[in-house]
This record gives sequence, structure tokens and C-alpha cells, in this order.
Amino acid sequence: MKRIQPLVALLCILLVASPAAYAQDTRTSAESSGGWTDRFGRVGGFFKRFEGSEVGPVSVSNSGRLDQIVRAGQLYLSLNDAIAATLENNIDIEVQRYGPRIAQTDVLRAQAGAFIRGGSTGVTSGASSATGNSVGGSSLTSGTVSGSNAINLSNNGPNSVSLDPVMSGTLSWGHFSQPQNSDFITGTNTLIQRQKVYNFGVSQGFLTGTSASLNLNNNVSNNNSLRNQLNPVSNSAAALSFNQRLLQGFGLSVNNRNIRIAKNNVAVADLVFRQQVQNTVASVIGLYWDLVAFNEDVAVKRQALALSQKLYNDNKKQVEIGTLAPIEIVRAEAEVAAREQDLTTSETNVLQQETIIKNAISRNGVASPTIAEVRIVPTDRIQMPAVEPIQPVQDLTAKALGTRPELAQSRIQIDNSNIALKGTKNALLPSVDAFLDLRNRGQAGNALESRSIDPVTGNVITVFPNQYFVGGFGTAFSQVLGRNFPDYSAGFQMNIPLRNRAAQADYTNAQLSLRQSELQFQRQVNGVRVEVQNALIALQQARARYQAAEKNRALQEQTLDAEQKKYALGASTVYMVIQAQRDLAQAEGSRVSALAAYARARTQLELATGQTLESNNIQIEEAQKGSVSRPPSPIPVVAPGAGNNQGRAAVQVGTPLVNGK
Repeated sequence: MKRIQPLVALLCILLVASPAAYAQDTRTSAESSGGWTDRFGRVGGFFKRFEGSEVGPVSVSNSGRLDQIVRAGQLYLSLNDAIAATLENNIDIEVQRYGPRIAQTDVLRAQAGAFIRGGSTGVTSGASSATGNSVGGSSLTSGTVSGSNAINLSNNGPNSVSLDPVMSGTLSWGHFSQPQNSDFITGTNTLIQRQKVYNFGVSQGFLTGTSASLNLNNNVSNNNSLRNQLNPVSNSAAALSFNQRLLQGFGLSVNNRNIRIAKNNVAVADLVFRQQVQNTVASVIGLYWDLVAFNEDVAVKRQALALSQKLYNDNKKQVEIGTLAPIEIVRAEAEVAAREQDLTTSETNVLQQETIIKNAISRNGVASPTIAEVRIVPTDRIQMPAVEPIQPVQDLTAKALGTRPELAQSRIQIDNSNIALKGTKNALLPSVDAFLDLRNRGQAGNALESRSIDPVTGNVITVFPNQYFVGGFGTAFSQVLGRNFPDYSAGFQMNIPLRNRAAQADYTNAQLSLRQSELQFQRQVNGVRVEVQNALIALQQARARYQAAEKNRALQEQTLDAEQKKYALGASTVYMVIQAQRDLAQAEGSRVSALAAYARARTQLELATGQTLESNNIQIEEAQKGSVSRPPSPIPVVAPGAGNNQGRAAVQVGTPLVNGK
């Protein structure tokens, strides 16, 4: 045993020093997690670790970008400004910013040996455009292949050892009275004892499945027994104990599984945030182009109303001079009322769409005094490119499979399931532990004379205690350090379930769940392929629809012009002119609707291929910080008397996926 004394002493030093070393590890983990350096790892801040890390309150104030683009009661909004304001102020994105920080807390829990809590992977699809119209569309989202609802946990399998060192202690004082049925042993009928206890210990677990503890126990007792040779007496003991799991709970791969899963979940949380940014940005882009289309639709409705009003005025003059029947005034007046109703509906759609956009690009929506009463003036227009840049569907699909964040989430979750499966399989093994316990004891006290009568001679015998035990706590502790009274024990303890059905069921369940996850991932991949192809087809259809609508609009414009000339010559009727006006208004509306559908189809294709952020020059780091570096777009100069559709820059919808010829 003397050969291992230096090793035991070294281990004792390491155990005592382990809290400081672990504090340094925690400090490193805290600094990497972000937001934890206030409470963890400060030099000299030992008591700070017993306080919670305070998370700052949420902010409901908008960024200064919105104030910079408001002029004279108008919010001049470009597409880039709408995207930037969304990244800085949108509530859905702000909610997901907490996801990575929550995942980092699981890393800290896992490094302490605790089970991880997990987190949600759900994302919102964003707001939909105003309904009840023929121009706007539904929200853009990739939700058909969204990930699972919660991050995989690893609560099956053997419990992990506690990796945080724990210091324990007991300080107590007691007074005890015990009646004696005979005074032969103690010399008194009532044994009164006073006792003081000072016990201290430190324990630590390790990823190998090892647990170690070092304890120092001290007991000082004083009683009124007349037979004691030492009173008061001090008893001390130092104990070093080890426990090593040999089967169940043995090895790094089992005991660090929670740490690996927690770190994977940090990556999952980052991907969830990226997916939320993509969905929200795509939604805002769709809202913006729908607002542009709504404004175009208002212009169409105003033009139709102007034509109807002109026909009404002309008919009224002809009735007054007697060249037209009075019924034609009523017919023209009814047409004016119908066009006024269409214009009112279109204008209210614009108001509704502006409210939706205000809520999407600000933290407090219409409650903000800055944007509550302002009208949004979109400064960009939808423009159909002359040549559609087309990329082979195979390339688009490959790009989507490599960049879609929900697919990356599923891959990590399958990896988590495989990591957790090792722990579940390990729980099938019997529990066999090896233990080693080393103890040293010491005892010392004040010397008392003990007298007794020799039963043979009848003489009084005075007995003095051994001088080795005379002394105080220092004497007892020196005996402990000198290992004068050592105790050793070693052995094995085991727990073998005779049927083990629960562990078998857990292992089978984990394997089946893993196979389900693999099939669900394949379903996601298939869904992405279908979504990319459908988005590409929808883009082609929207382009063809716009081209047909443009040709029909030109036809109806010429038809109305011809019908008006015929009417002026008396070769047509008011009904035919009204019908031609209706056809032209419908054709104009169809053109605007087709242009809006093209914008949504382009945005949906970018979302389906995972290129929304790249196509709109969005840096994910800026989205995470909630601060976009690029300045607001310059406010265009609008000519005096210009209408709502004047003074806007014409921009092409979306960034081409490839350079077309």
C-alpha cells in the first residue's frame, strides 16, 4: 500500500483542485455560447455561479431605418428597404433569435452531466396578402417539407455521471440524554453526551463512467460517563472512494452522448433561424409585390371609372338634345356605380395590404406613431424580363438538396438518433461496478483516570489511557495523515435483470424511430424535388399567362377604340360600348394579376431552391444581429401632380438563377 500512497495523494490534490479547473472550462463554454459571460467564469466571482444569468428585456422599438424613409406622411419603401426593415424588426425573426441561445444552455447542462431539454424546430410561414381580391396571393412558404417539431433528446439509456464537482459539508451540534438501566458500564444512571460534527467532502464524475469522492469527517464528543479514559474525545477520518462502471454506463461514447447531441442541436437551432429568415423574407417579398400589383389594380380601376364617367357625360348630353333615349343615361349611370364599387374594393385592398406590411416590417405594427398613419409608396415596380433565365431542373434540384435548411436539420437529427441509440443499447447490459474505498482514522482526547476494583484482591486499580491518544484535534488529524489506523475495502457490485424487458423495448423502439426518421427524410427529399419542379412549372405558366394577358389587353384596347368610333358614327350602341369597356377593364386586371403571379412564382422558386437569402444579398450574420449595414434606398423625386404609380424605379423581379442569353 505504501507504493500507491503518492498516487493517492496526487489524486486527492486533483480532486480538491477540480472545481477551479472546471470553472475555467465553464468560462470557455460560456464565452462561446454568447450572453453568459456576465455570470460565469469571472476571476474571483465564485458566488456569481449561484446567481442566474439575467436575460435582458425584449425591445418593441423599431430600428431607425423606418424613420429615415418617411417623408411628408408617406413611407417610401423599396424592396431592399422592406427586406432590411424585416430583418431588423420582424417579430417572427426576433423570436427565433433566442433559439441558438436556448440551445447553448443545453450544452452547459450536458457538460454538467444533466439531461438536455431540447427545443422547438417549428417556423412560421409569414403573413398572407389581403384576401377577397383577384390580385393578391397566399403566403410563400416551404412548409410542405418542414422539419420535425422538436429536437431529438437522449433520455433513454444509463444516467450520465455528474460532471460538475460537488462540495458537501455538515456542521452540527447536539445534546443527547439517555437513561441507563444500569450504572455498571457508564458509572451513571443518565448518560449525557454533547457532540459536534464537522464533515466535509468533494465528489466528481468523469466521462469514463468513474465517480470519485474525498471526505473528511470529524466528531468531537463529551459525555459524563465515569468509565471513559478520554473525555472529551476527537475522532477524525479521511475517506477516498472510487466507483467505476464496467458494463452499463462505461465509456466516453455513452457518457458524452448528451454533450454531442447538445452541440448538434446548436447547429440545428442556427438552421431553424436561417429557415425562419428565408420564410419571412419570402413572405415580405410576396407582400411587397402584391402591394405593387394592388396599386396597379387601383390605376386600372380608376381608368375604367374614367371611361364609364365619360360615357355617362356623353350620353347625358345626347339625351338633353334629344338624340338618345333617357334609358341610356340610367344604363351608363349604373355602369359608373359598378366601376366606383370596383375602385373602392381595390383601394381598400391597398389599405389592408399596407397594414399587413407595416406589421411585418415593424415590431409594434400599426401601434407605432411613426408608421400608423403614413401611406406606403412602393418605389419598385414589377417588370417581366425579356428572356427568362432557365437552369436545368436537375441543377436546381441539386442546389435545393444542398442548401435547404430543413434537410440539413433532418440530417443532424438522424445523427442525434444514432448517438442516442448507443446509450439505449448500452442500457441492455447488466450493471456491474467496481469500487475501492480507502479510509484512515484517528482518535485523541483529554486523559482521565479510570478506577476499578480487582475482583480477586479487592484492591483499587487506577488505569491511565495510552499516551498516544492523549491530545486534541491536531493529534487525531496527525494520526489520519500518518495512516495509523487504515481501512481498505474493494469489490464489485452488480445488478442483473433476469428478463430485461424494459431495456429491450426501449432499444427496439429507438431503432424503429430511427428507421422512421430515415424514411421521413427520404420523404422530405422527394418533397423538395416535387416542390422545385412545381415552382419551375409555375414560373413558366405565370410567364405564359402574362404574355397572353398582355396580348388580350392590347386586343381589348383596340376593340374599345373601334367600338367608340362606331358609336360616334351611330353604328353601335351604348350597350356594346359598355361591354367593350368592361372587357378592357377585365383584361387590364388580368394583366396585373398575371404580373403579380409571376412575381410570386419567381419568389417561390427561389424559396424552393434555398436561394432566397443569396438572391437578395442577405447576410445571415446581419440577420442574427438584427442590424443591416446597407443604408436605406434614396427616395425618388416625384413630379408635381404625379399619381401613385409615378416616379418608381422599374426593377426586374428576382435575381436570375443563371445568366440567360
